[in-house]
Amino acid sequence: MPATYVIGDIHGALKALQQLITRIAPKKEDTLIFLGDYVDGWSESAEVITYLMALEQQHHCIFIKGNHDAWCESWLHGIMPEASWLRNGGQATVASFNKLNPAERLGHTIFLEQMKLYHIDAQNRLFIHAGFTSTHGPAYERFEPSLYWDRSFWELALAVDPRIPKDSLRYPKRLALFHEVYIGHTPSVNYGEDKPMIAANVHNIDTGAAFMGKISAMNIDTKQVWQSDRVQGMYPDEKGRNP
Repeated sequence: MPATYVIGDIHGALKALQQLITRIAPKKEDTLIFLGDYVDGWSESAEVITYLMALEQQHHCIFIKGNHDAWCESWLHGIMPEASWLRNGGQATVASFNKLNPAERLGHTIFLEQMKLYHIDAQNRLFIHAGFTSTHGPAYERFEPSLYWDRSFWELALAVDPRIPKDSLRYPKRLALFHEVYIGHTPSVNYGEDKPMIAANVHNIDTGAAFMGKISAMNIDTKQVWQSDRVQGMYPDEKGRNP
């Protein structure tokens, strides 16, 4: 039976991503769902996109857009994102993309443009970078960037009283909409955890690859987890997004 793997934030760490995919060893018929933030941090952001474009030729891949990817897309279109972008990994992304020739740069731009804001599978499982604020679901989000910026969704999941049944009127409507939700965006290392976290029915797969952590993947049916080594050890002369 084909497997589906969900993969957390990457942040320009090509070496760690390649190591993780080797450890998963997906079969051709398997599905890989990436939760966004492919760029900004370590020095190989453009190379990560090149690798993902090639991976898409071998497997069924779904690419969700993250906030850093939206920043990078704006820059590629000649619109400089907010000033904090360069301080949050954007400088390394600029240097990486400046190595591309015009045709490669155009291909990478199109790849970013075509990323999905979210994906819902046949089992009513939602895959999204950050979250959503509408009680009717991400399709009804009035402010599109919330889908890759919002942190209240994960905070809501963390705060849910486990004694409240899912069919209760008191259970948060946003969480009750889906069987499971898979997100990135907020590193588990912020909570002292180096592996994916679960709160209510929300799985957070971001394990801090941009900082001192690893890239993580999970089989969404068996819940088995794979991880790369710590990213910083693969780029010893770089800081990533570490201060």
